[in-house]
Amino acid sequence: MLVLYKTTNVLQSSHGSTFVTLAIVMAKYSSPALQVLSSPRRYIPLAFFTLILGHYLLTTIHSGYGEATSMSRLAESWRKVAETTCNSTVFLPPKPSTSASDSYYLPAQSSPVPSGPRPVIEVEKFSPPSRKANAAFVFLARNSDLAGVMQSMKHMEDRFNKKFNYPYVFLNDVPFDKKFKYHTSLLTNANVSYGVIEGAHWNQPDWINEAQAKANRQWFKDNNIIYGDSVPYRNMCRFNSGFFFRHELLKQYDYYWRIEPDVTFFCDLNDDPFLFMQDNKKVYGFTIALYEFPETIWTLWNATREFIQMYPEYVPEDNAMAFLSDDGGQTYNNCHFWSNFEIGDLNFWRSEAYTKYFDFLDSKGGFYYERWGDAPVHSIAAALFAKKDQIHFFENVGYRHAPFEHCPTGRIHVQNKCWCDEANSFDNDPYSCLYRYNALWGPGTNRPKWDP
Repeated sequence: MLVLYKTTNVLQSSHGSTFVTLAIVMAKYSSPALQVLSSPRRYIPLAFFTLILGHYLLTTIHSGYGEATSMSRLAESWRKVAETTCNSTVFLPPKPSTSASDSYYLPAQSSPVPSGPRPVIEVEKFSPPSRKANAAFVFLARNSDLAGVMQSMKHMEDRFNKKFNYPYVFLNDVPFDKKFKYHTSLLTNANVSYGVIEGAHWNQPDWINEAQAKANRQWFKDNNIIYGDSVPYRNMCRFNSGFFFRHELLKQYDYYWRIEPDVTFFCDLNDDPFLFMQDNKKVYGFTIALYEFPETIWTLWNATREFIQMYPEYVPEDNAMAFLSDDGGQTYNNCHFWSNFEIGDLNFWRSEAYTKYFDFLDSKGGFYYERWGDAPVHSIAAALFAKKDQIHFFENVGYRHAPFEHCPTGRIHVQNKCWCDEANSFDNDPYSCLYRYNALWGPGTNRPKWDP
């Protein structure tokens, strides 16, 4: 203990009382009473007090160490943590793992943070459905799309289908592999079916002049038209336009909800859109409307006009022509419903009017000589062959397919627990055609709404 006493004498000038106390304590534990203990146990208190001594030495010699370990400094840190976690007024959802940029998940600068108390809206408790529509989700996907398919399914299950248990139908031009089937079937308790598309329904027909089609594809590529030189993309557009509803796996259903890989559903759905379609005799539902690239559909409207002149009886009164044309049908304004999201009546596509319309378009070769998409084809058919009140805007369904999204606003946004930013919604974008749909009902009239 001689070394210990010498150390305390050196430092007593600055921390005299502290080290005198330590010296007394150490002397006490050096007493004969301590020596009675076995040798290993005797070193435990010595090690403890050596640690205490080291702490005080560092506190004296190193001012930064003393500041960092002070009780007031620690208390201040805990106070700041408590303020941050308990009193924050801005709540952002956890960022999911997607391909979107990080900035997408931050509030847009144009979207002010609400002030005042959080709005209180009573949300009715969910009750299990007493009935269901004869409906299914439809995925057109490849084996390589598995990650994106799982993302879309997870969103759909969490937001809607775990409560309603509607089946899934997956279609591919080649058989789905075991990995795809295994992982997709794990995400739902609903029935899942996997089908292969017939070659005649998917591949470019033999009667297409391939030399002409190839030259046209090169022109599209040279002019930077998206998917301009892609034959598989054209196969997909033709299949979605005229054949998906004829597939054996879909023959048993009356309604479908098309889903694509890598999409997001932002809001809870406690009511059944399939039953809404059925009970209100709707034939087509959408969330986003926009303009088509005119270069891809040069002759589509001319072919449509030719068909209508042949079959005027297929066009009912009170149709939605005004959504498509600003001059009574002389020209097409290129507006269409974005078909990567659509909820529809399969029997509408199976109708005589639509099947004849598709067969007529197909005979023109525009799916391959140009790049006719299923979105304008479906949109034109719905606007002409159905009444305008049979086309429905699902404003309560928050949805994103990059780069566009629809985000509900106001009461719907809060009640359905939407986590999208209203400022990012495509509804009021200059490229949106939603205003043309809303204008179908004219001033002083209200379009039909789904307000569960």
